[in-house]
Amino acid sequence: MSALTQLFSVAWYNLRSLPERKAAALTAAVGIAGVVGVLVGVLAIAEGFRRTMRASGSPDVAVVLRSGSDGEMTSGMERDATRTIGDAPGVARNTAGPLSSAELFVIINLPKRSSGTDANVPLRGVEQGAFDVRGNIKMVAGRRFATGRNEVIVGAGAARAFAGLDIGKSIKVGQNDWQVVGVFTADGGIAESEIWTDAAVLQPAYHRINSYQSVYVRLTSAAAFPQFKDALTSDPKLNVKVLRLSDFYEAQSTAVTKFITTIGVFIASLMGLGALFGALNTMYSAVAGRTREIATLRALGFGAGPVVFSVLVESVLLSILGGALGAAAAYLLFDGYHASTINWQSFSQVAFAFQVPPLLLAKALAGATFIGLLGGLFPALRAARQPIAAGLRES
Repeated sequence: MSALTQLFSVAWYNLRSLPERKAAALTAAVGIAGVVGVLVGVLAIAEGFRRTMRASGSPDVAVVLRSGSDGEMTSGMERDATRTIGDAPGVARNTAGPLSSAELFVIINLPKRSSGTDANVPLRGVEQGAFDVRGNIKMVAGRRFATGRNEVIVGAGAARAFAGLDIGKSIKVGQNDWQVVGVFTADGGIAESEIWTDAAVLQPAYHRINSYQSVYVRLTSAAAFPQFKDALTSDPKLNVKVLRLSDFYEAQSTAVTKFITTIGVFIASLMGLGALFGALNTMYSAVAGRTREIATLRALGFGAGPVVFSVLVESVLLSILGGALGAAAAYLLFDGYHASTINWQSFSQVAFAFQVPPLLLAKALAGATFIGLLGGLFPALRAARQPIAAGLRES
């Protein structure tokens, strides 16, 4: 009998005996399913948050902050500076003028729909050019706010997460009431977690008559960014730093995604260690229960290689089965699930949806396969090394 035939013959014989060990096999598979499910679920949070931040930025949109600031909350600039920025080379224009928006960014407290507890929500004062600058703002209900009036529009994520943001209702900001007149989307970007209003109306409410915190501009192309940045940073009248919007949001997402990923991998590693011991116990039990069968096969002329291969195949198949069950459960439970977390740059809530991309599932299944290989390796070697005579004497 050829070596290849021996490999598959012994492996197939081994697999056919699985129903006799179904309890132990099911325990090992469920343990691995739990590991994969937890890992995919936690990493889906990081992937969803990262994707939300990536969807917020565009390489042909730039944001200008005061030099030395690490975010909009710590930035500030006067009106004259914002006009100079809007007139800089590289800024796109339309019939109304430069595609720029000088903006305010403040934090207000609103109750969550789920718990009723207050949480921070970004309230952004924008100019009318903000809609053309962002380019992805779409009204899905109601209308845009009217210039000069106490009206707000809310992102779809904020509308889902917070009470009082339904169209027709009012929210209290400072001493003033602001009517909700519309709901918008932003291709899943961070703007969907914000509330927008007219910057000229928000300024007096916060006693910022002639000051802003940031300027957003749309460039003629992504290639125009160096020209735009050099013009502003070399201007002695300005003290600013210039970033691509995509880079700005990528930097904001790094801390959160690293933290979530670290926690997820740590938890999954602990569970994976438990699943590994479960797989080892299952396969050692399988080998111990089939000592006489294995010795008989060896006595009939089957080599040690087919025995090792058969045990590894069983262990890997159980792991893949468990991994597939865990991955499927995680996908059905988490993909597209809406949640919110804290943006550590602004300490405000960011609404996002869990994302379970195919690559994440593939990595999880690869991890399950590794656990199966490792869990079956040592029992397989033990099975191959046991003396034939001693095995035949086993009752």
